[in-house]
Amino acid sequence: MSREKGGFWVGLTAVVFYPLTWLLGRWRVEGLDRIPRSGPALIVANHISYLDPVYTAVFVHRGRRVPRFLAKHSLWKIPVFGKIMAGSGQIPVYRESMEAQHSLSAATQALVDGKAVIIYPEGTITRDPAGWPMHSRTGVARLALSSEVPVIPMVHWGTLDVYDHYNKKLRPLPRKEIVVRCGEPIDMSAYRDRPVDAALLREVTDHLMGVVRDLLAEVRGEPAPEGFYRRAGRRSGSSEGGNQGEAAS
Repeated sequence: MSREKGGFWVGLTAVVFYPLTWLLGRWRVEGLDRIPRSGPALIVANHISYLDPVYTAVFVHRGRRVPRFLAKHSLWKIPVFGKIMAGSGQIPVYRESMEAQHSLSAATQALVDGKAVIIYPEGTITRDPAGWPMHSRTGVARLALSSEVPVIPMVHWGTLDVYDHYNKKLRPLPRKEIVVRCGEPIDMSAYRDRPVDAALLREVTDHLMGVVRDLLAEVRGEPAPEGFYRRAGRRSGSSEGGNQGEAAS
């Protein structure tokens, strides 16, 4: 099957990102065949480092798809980078504003149009000291329930060893092992016919991130915690657009 066409900006970003993934670490791609080669897909990923979108983008692109991220709207204001974001079809997220719902509407439309949409439901890189997924926003549940599309879990591990933003550490050498893995599509049948309310959105969000957490436990080779780390001051029922999503093509 031919590759989904991304245009000039996607091609330009690929020229930069492909060698960057090699330079930053020895990375393994696992479960690439779980990215649908055509049609809509919602990819739900953990977020441990600002390098994650680079690897997510290349992974999805190697699956012959154009990755479309939900990404914070401020990225569109950066010279050149803003053109890349707009030209490659990324979806701006307006957090804590009346425009937040527009982000979900745009992402839903992208799925209706048969695109591959990527979301980091935690909203930013995890604050969990051990690197596990933290309590997430419910925008991901809204997207997963908006239409019957494949929901694919994805995890990154090793990128934090290269760049730890909170501790201001960049350690590209010696080259670290980085793993990006996709799991099997998540069965959403138990939730499809239920009324969509705050309780269901919370339940679905926790279920989706539980699958992501368990997939990460497989990659890490250690047991996953039972719950999710909560940041101080975080509203438990938050349903904003679901992502600060830094980046990419």
